[in-house]
Amino acid sequence: MRRRTFITGTLLGAVATAVPLTASAADPAPVGSLSALQKAIDGAVPGDRIVLADGTYTVPSGGIRVTGRNGTADAPITILAQSRGGVVLQGERSFVFGDCADITVSGFAFRQRTTLEIPADCRRVRLTRNDFRLADVSGLDWVIVRGDDVKIDRNRFHDRSTEGIFLVVDGPGSTAVAQRTQIIRNHFHDHRYPGANGGESIRLGVSSRALSDADALVEYNLFERCDGDPEAVSVKSSGNTVRYNTVRDSRGGIVLRHGNGTTVEGNHLLGGVDGLRLYGNDHLVLNNLLAGLSGRALVIGSGTTRDHHDGESTEERRGHDACDRAVIAYNTLAGNARTLSGETRSYPPRGVVVADNILSAGTGTLVAMAETTGFRWQGNILWGAAADGNAPATGYRRVDPRLRADPDGVYRLSAGSPAINAATLTTPAVTQDLDGHPRGGSRDVGADEYSTLAPLRRPLTPADVGPEAT
Repeated sequence: MRRRTFITGTLLGAVATAVPLTASAADPAPVGSLSALQKAIDGAVPGDRIVLADGTYTVPSGGIRVTGRNGTADAPITILAQSRGGVVLQGERSFVFGDCADITVSGFAFRQRTTLEIPADCRRVRLTRNDFRLADVSGLDWVIVRGDDVKIDRNRFHDRSTEGIFLVVDGPGSTAVAQRTQIIRNHFHDHRYPGANGGESIRLGVSSRALSDADALVEYNLFERCDGDPEAVSVKSSGNTVRYNTVRDSRGGIVLRHGNGTTVEGNHLLGGVDGLRLYGNDHLVLNNLLAGLSGRALVIGSGTTRDHHDGESTEERRGHDACDRAVIAYNTLAGNARTLSGETRSYPPRGVVVADNILSAGTGTLVAMAETTGFRWQGNILWGAAADGNAPATGYRRVDPRLRADPDGVYRLSAGSPAINAATLTTPAVTQDLDGHPRGGSRDVGADEYSTLAPLRRPLTPADVGPEAT
């Protein structure tokens, strides 16, 4: 007998909170074979919960078809493993989606040999609390999203040594991009591909889709030992938000490679190689901590073109779009080998605001920009044995910000810091700091707003993400 669950709410986020995503005694008895699972899926209606008994299953070449099935926002069709990680799906394929909506897949261990794809004719598909360790095949992208309103949350993507991407957000046709993808509280770790590129953890778009707004949200994800590419998070679309993530001990950083109008806020990039690299127009880079990086912490990129545009050649689109009109404010860069630097392509960045940041290092040069046009530098604090470099003298003070390195790896202000209440920028409105504390009317320089209260946000640990996360 089916158990039908009806809940209230119209948004995927509401469904994520309300629908139980582990099998329970109230669920129907688990099905014990793939043929029984397929039969249950083929007859599923909104609100159904289908449980597959724990075990290792070799999926036939046709896959487990989820086609022509539609739940609703209030009552998705949910396909569950009996216990998290207790169902292992191996073989050529696993689930094959098509013409479906409001489907949730939870608790599986994916070990297949081909890509798991959510095609463009599928909407509001959710992959949650799964473990992805697909075959270590060169060039295989593990999960590709082409449909709209997909949610990828609380999964593990881990352990590969070959070229290929853990998670790709793509889209229909050649220029559109999937809309409103949510990538939340996933754990990406141990990608050991040593090549120059091609091993990103997340690629959000591609060069041909760069001018399309994706409105994607990438938040509260943990990246550890993501060494497959200099870009752990590679943004190649427009209008996205990348916030509250932790990148630790990784070759890759967060790179806005193509596209415009993305916000990068409240991220911790700790102890790896590269930090943030910016191309394109009108980005906001706020409240980030970049600390202990052995490569380039923050790069304001130059371009092979001033602006990407419709009608340009494929080769032109693959080039670099100079970083124009970015706002880089309230960030703390501490103890990095190369703190803030530029590049030397034909088109220099222009119209960038660099305000109210703390740049501190014991070696090297704090600011090493190449040619720039129309930059506005104000309210920054520079400190340490590193040379100031070529920031304009009117754009900073050389004064000890009294940073303290706390046990969680975050550099915070000490009492009496000259950074307290010293920020100069009035827009954009920034209401919180890196720790989640309110900024107030008189803001502090750097990512931390001085407070004696416990942080509301800290660098993420494995307990905060993945299948067992809250």
